[in-house]
Amino acid sequence: MIDSKMRSGHKLSDASGDLPGPGSIINSSLLSASGFRHAFFSRLGGVSLPPFESLNFSVTVGDDPDAVAENMARAADALRLQPDRLLFLNQVHGTACHLASRQDDAAAVRSSQGDAVLSPDPQVACCVRVADCGPLLIADRRSGWVAAVHSGWKGTLQNIAGAVIRKLRGHVGPDAELVAALGPHIEACCFEVGQDVADQLTAASPDKDIVRPGKRERPHVDLRRMIHAQLLEAGVAESNIDHVRGCTFCQPERFFSYRREGKRSGRHLAGIVARG
Repeated sequence: MIDSKMRSGHKLSDASGDLPGPGSIINSSLLSASGFRHAFFSRLGGVSLPPFESLNFSVTVGDDPDAVAENMARAADALRLQPDRLLFLNQVHGTACHLASRQDDAAAVRSSQGDAVLSPDPQVACCVRVADCGPLLIADRRSGWVAAVHSGWKGTLQNIAGAVIRKLRGHVGPDAELVAALGPHIEACCFEVGQDVADQLTAASPDKDIVRPGKRERPHVDLRRMIHAQLLEAGVAESNIDHVRGCTFCQPERFFSYRREGKRSGRHLAGIVARG
C-alpha cells in the first residue's frame, strides 16, 4: 500500500486534495469558452507507481487502490467537486446511457453497465475512462446539460455519439445548441485493424474516407474523422466541434495505451460538469 511518504516525486494529499501537476489537464477551448468545467486528464500528475505512473483511474488493472483514490481526489479537485461525485460506468462498448444526479450512489453507478453519462446537475461530473478509445464530451449551451461518451471502435460502429445526442435532445428539446469536444485517443497513424473491421467501420460511417494504408499492408482507420461525421449527421454544427489532439499509442510520455501496454495499462479520465 502507498503511504503518505514521497513516492516518485508525488505525495498523497490531505483531505482537501492536490491539483494534478502541469500537463495533466487538457482542455477544449470551445467548452471553456461556453462556460463548462471539464478536463481530459493525461497520465501525468498522479501518484501511481510503474507501470501505472502516474494519474491512473482504474483499480481493476492491478494498481494500488489508495493511489487510485488519491488520483480520483486530484481530478475531483480540478473539477471542483467531491471524489464521489465523479460518475462513470462499467463500460462495455455499447450505447446505454445513465442519467446522473447528486442523489446517485457512486459505487452503484460505477458498477452499472453503460458507455455514456448525461446530466443537468452541476453537483456531479459526467465521466468516462479510456486508454485508446475516444472520450467525447458534449454540452448544450442553452440548457447547461452535459454528457460524457465512451466511443471506442465498437461504440463508434454503433454510433453512440448519435444515440447520446438523441437522448440529450429528448430531455432539452429540439432547440439545443450543442457543442462537442473529442479528446486524445488512438489516431489513424496507429489504429491498425483487420480488413473486416475496416470494412465494418467504413460501411457504418457517414464519411467513407476513413481508411488509410498502413506500413504493413493493413488498413488504418481514422476514428476521429468518423466520429466527427457522426456529430455532423446528428446536427452538431461544424463550428461547434472541437478536436483536442493527441495519439495515446505513439505518445507514451503523455498517455496510457491498452494496445501498447496490454492489460496493465492505466486508464485516463475525461469529465464535464453541467452549467448551473
